[in-house]
Amino acid sequence: MTLPFRNPSRALVLTIAVAAGTGLVHGAAAAAGGPFLAHQALYDLSLVKSRGSNSVSDARGRILYNFSGSSCEGYTSEFRQVSELDSGEGKVTLSDLRSSSWEDASGKSYRFKIDTRMNDSDSSPVDGIAERVGDHITVKLTQPVKKTFNLDGKIVFPTEQIQHIIAAAGDGKSVLEQTVYDGSDNGEKVYNTLTVIGRPIAGDRAPSSPDPSTASDAMKTMTRWPVTVSYYDSDARAKDGEQTPVYAMSFELYENGVSRALVLDYNDFVISGALDKFDVRDSKPCK
Repeated sequence: MTLPFRNPSRALVLTIAVAAGTGLVHGAAAAAGGPFLAHQALYDLSLVKSRGSNSVSDARGRILYNFSGSSCEGYTSEFRQVSELDSGEGKVTLSDLRSSSWEDASGKSYRFKIDTRMNDSDSSPVDGIAERVGDHITVKLTQPVKKTFNLDGKIVFPTEQIQHIIAAAGDGKSVLEQTVYDGSDNGEKVYNTLTVIGRPIAGDRAPSSPDPSTASDAMKTMTRWPVTVSYYDSDARAKDGEQTPVYAMSFELYENGVSRALVLDYNDFVISGALDKFDVRDSKPCK
């Protein structure tokens, strides 16, 4: 994953999608003690700090995220991110990323479409489907090139990833390791992840920085957990027994699948995603 901003913005969108509620499966709902929430969320992106030699003077943007579905029909997420990265001296990169995905509630199938545009360049589409078959996962890409390949069956999709995080949080666990496939980059990337889960925060405990989710009647009784997920390139070799994450994501995850207080650390710079608008959507229960 390289700078400036095409891949970090892709990662940011995917991690927000994961945190905001794509992983809504029976097991996760049982662990969390209730159903997950169909909703629309608008996130404001801003630069928290810049560090290292690849300095960034400013970063801003917005993400509009929609989540819908149920455990019987699967879950759909749609989002659009428009973001701008200012590297100083008039070097500004504008990215426009649109993404949609559907995932079977049992984690057997995952469909994804991503379209990215950088400044005035042509779009870079990724389109494919991943299906769990026996002890492996078969991925069929139609873009950027037609290609079929297999992955280890132990790899999880984004839904399964968040399912396991919520289940682990509900069991009082503090660390979770998973390998994740989400269609990133050219559709062939796999990431190793390390998740650190903090102590539960009761619903009646006021946040230090309120936002529309904390003011929502649907959220006021919900327990949440502080979570940090670090993403590592599964193809990179660790030096001296240690490997630096490509990026790390921190957020507060509610038991109904909604997230708030997002912070994305890309080593050279850190971006926050503040929840600006939050609307609960109607959902159809399983028959």
